Parts: sequence; C-alpha cells; structure tokens
Amino acid sequence: MLQTATETGRVLVLIYLDGGNDGLNTVIPLQDYGALTSVRPHVIMPEDELLEIPDTDFAFHPSLEGFKSLYTEGRLQVIHSVGYPRQSFSHFRSKDIWMSGSDSDQLLNSGWTGRFLENDHPEFPEGYPNENHPHPLAIEIGLGASMLFQGEKIGFSMVINNVNSFYELLEREVDEVPDGPVGDQIRYIRIMAQQSQKYGRIVKEAAEKVTFQRPFPDNRLANQLKIVSRLIAGGLQTPLYLVRLGGFDTHDNQVVDSDRTIGRHANLLKDLNDAIMAFMRDLEYHRIADRVMGMTFSEFGRKIVSNSSGGTDHGAAAPMFAFGNMSEGSFLGEAPRIRGNEVYGDTVPLQFDFRQVYTSFLSQWFESDSSIPSMSQNASRRFDQVPVIRNTLTNPLSPEERFDVKFFPNPVRDFSTLSFNADGPVQISLIDTQGRVLSNLHEGEAPGRPFTMIVDMSTYAPGRYILQVLTERIRKTVHVIKV
Repeated sequence: MLQTATETGRVLVLIYLDGGNDGLNTVIPLQDYGALTSVRPHVIMPEDELLEIPDTDFAFHPSLEGFKSLYTEGRLQVIHSVGYPRQSFSHFRSKDIWMSGSDSDQLLNSGWTGRFLENDHPEFPEGYPNENHPHPLAIEIGLGASMLFQGEKIGFSMVINNVNSFYELLEREVDEVPDGPVGDQIRYIRIMAQQSQKYGRIVKEAAEKVTFQRPFPDNRLANQLKIVSRLIAGGLQTPLYLVRLGGFDTHDNQVVDSDRTIGRHANLLKDLNDAIMAFMRDLEYHRIADRVMGMTFSEFGRKIVSNSSGGTDHGAAAPMFAFGNMSEGSFLGEAPRIRGNEVYGDTVPLQFDFRQVYTSFLSQWFESDSSIPSMSQNASRRFDQVPVIRNTLTNPLSPEERFDVKFFPNPVRDFSTLSFNADGPVQISLIDTQGRVLSNLHEGEAPGRPFTMIVDMSTYAPGRYILQVLTERIRKTVHVIKV
C-alpha cells in the first residue's frame, strides 16, 4: 500500500531533465581527469574551475554551487551511474522505460507510480474525491499527461498545463447523463470532468492560503517548483508531483569554446541549481521541509567521447540526485572510471538499475507494502534497495529507538525549545554548515520522556545551522534557520 500524504505527510517531487543530461559534465570524476581530457577535448572544463567535493573522487559542475552546499549539509545524495540494461538510445523509448519502470524489451502502457496508485485506489475515479482522499493523488505541470501517473485502466494525475494556467481553474456544473451503453461512456467522461472541477477548487483553495513565498528565480523549473511549494504549504495532501526542465539534448554547442564552464549545459544546470535551492528555502520558511523529498532523472546520459560539434551524443548511465532534509546524503557507487582510450560508441557502465531507486523511495519514504516486483510486472523480479532516506537501511532503528526530535519555532530569532523521547546518555551540539562544533549544548543523561531544553540562539548570526542529537546508537539532526 502506498501511504498517502494524508497519512504520512510525505511528498515526493520528481524532476525530469528532458533530453538526456550529460552526467560526466555534471558530476565529474577526478581520479581519471587526465584520461577524461583526452576523450572529451571539446567539452572538458578546467580542473581548477570545478567544485571539488571533500573526501570524494568527484566534483560538481561550477553551476552547482547550491548542490555542493546541500551535499555538505547532508541534504543531497549523488547516485552514480544509474540506468538500465540494454540501453535504448531513442529519446521516446528510453523516456517510456524510465516513466513505466519496464525492461528495455518490455512494452508497458502504464507508469510505475500509476500502477502503485491503482493498486491503492482500485475504484478510482468513481467516488473521488471523497472524505478519505479529498485531494489529487498526483499533480504534474507541463503540456499533457505523462505515462508516469498512468495506471493500467486510468490516469491518476491532475495536469496543470503551464504555470500561466495555474490560477485559471474554474468551476462548472455537470449535467445528469442518460442510461445505457452510450450513456455509460458519456457518464465516464463527465465523471472525469466533474472530478477535474472539484480538484481545481481544492487546489485553488490550498494556493490561496499561502500569501507569501520566498523569492524564486524566473526560470521554467523554478516557476513550476514555486507552485509545488505553495500547494504543499497550503495544505494540499497530494503525495506525488512531476515537474520538467527541457533542453538537455546537447549534441552541439554544449559549451562555449572560449570558456567551457559556460554555455547551454551550464545554463541548464544553473536553472536546476537555483530552482531547487529556492524551493528548499521556501519549504524551510513554511516549516515543511522535513516531509518533502526530491529526485532528478533523465532518459539517459551522454557518450564518454565528445563529438566535433562541441557536444555529446546519446549515452547510457548517468548520476541521479536525491535531495531533502531526510536524504541519506553522501553518495552511492563510484565515480565512473575513464581509461583514456575509449572510442565513440563507449558509454558509462551501469552501476544501479533505476528501479532500485524507485523501489527504495516507495519503501523507505512512503513505507509502501505493495508488491515491489510489480515494478516490472514480473513476479520473479526483485530490485535491491539502496539507502536514500536517512536511518532506514544504513541505520535501522528498533521501535524503542525511534524518537522524534522537535525544535520549535524554526526559523528562530532568539529562543527555541528542543524536545525528544530518549533515555540514557545523549550529546547535543550546535554545528555550522562547515561541520564545526560551535557549542556543546548538553552532554550527559537525558532523563524523562520527553526530554526538553531551551536553546538560546540570540548570540548567533543569521544563517543556517545544524542541531545534532547523538545517543549511544543513533544520530538525529535538525536544520536550524536563524533569522
């Protein structure tokens, strides 16, 4: 069963990088940088311009300064070399594979999230919205519905065609329909129309509850994420969102030859970086960041060898990013190894099947107990999970150890109250974003349930801090905003 936002409060935002993002120029392997320069002479960036990530063998593109900050804070995870076996280099086919969760030789007309929603809501659309499920089950922003939220019988998403249509949701009465076979078809169409109208009213009501948002840049993705953040902050209980950023099919002019840190690809990554950073800041302002996770994906990466047009052609595996306050952080896998003698047809080898990531989010974030093998509609298939959500696979907790750390108010101006349920030795520290301990707030026994203390933030400069609660077996962190 896919737990809804009504039950868990959790939301997953899927960001589709349309066109096939060049992973080797997004997350650059440093251990083989010399070899990389020999096979990517047309697009390689100077090593001293890259954003090195401490204690790793890779760097971020210069446009991803915000991503580096999130990574340092433990709120962004890099998953290296994600794809699927027997890569299709067609945009349309590969997009369908990623949206459906199918094998490369398997044709499905439903999406991986659509099938899970259908399993959880078999009667949909009859009787929806209702008291238990009053809000849209999925929302996507863009022209037309994608396969992602398509079930085997019906689509589950509410589509906002573009950001300009967001406030143009109108109410409309639906007439009675005649009986009989023709009437059944008409009735079905009218159910969908009526449902769209009701969801439109609900979405508009949620949006109108939010009267202020933190600034967002004016780019395509940011405008979409601004809507998503507003709806979540307004109380919409939709658990799944899809937004899009196009333009990643960079066969030519991917970089500016005189300065390869700028150009088409750099602009796209800057839009991605700036939009996600604004999204995170707005979620934090509305105090909802802990229940929102995001994930980027693209239909494929690019080939290892660059072409003579200053670009890269269709490849295979590429990195994915998982971000949010509850992210496992760090990285999975290893940065791709480059020999330096690759030929045009060579692609980045697969390390993780993309359905491992999907399965992990469904299980760890939504606590789904649905049949994971239905990801590929093959009962014999199993996709091993990878740790994407903090304190799940890497540090599983017994029920006695599951304690909820609360810090309110946050953002904080002067004083906030910290509380949690735990007995025994505990250490509480205030840490800056560089990992330096600014103050040991408490060290010793934490008797009673809940343990409560007042934290004085009045002497600290405005900015971002990390409050760490460390017991003998587990660590919990709270991201604190001082205003």
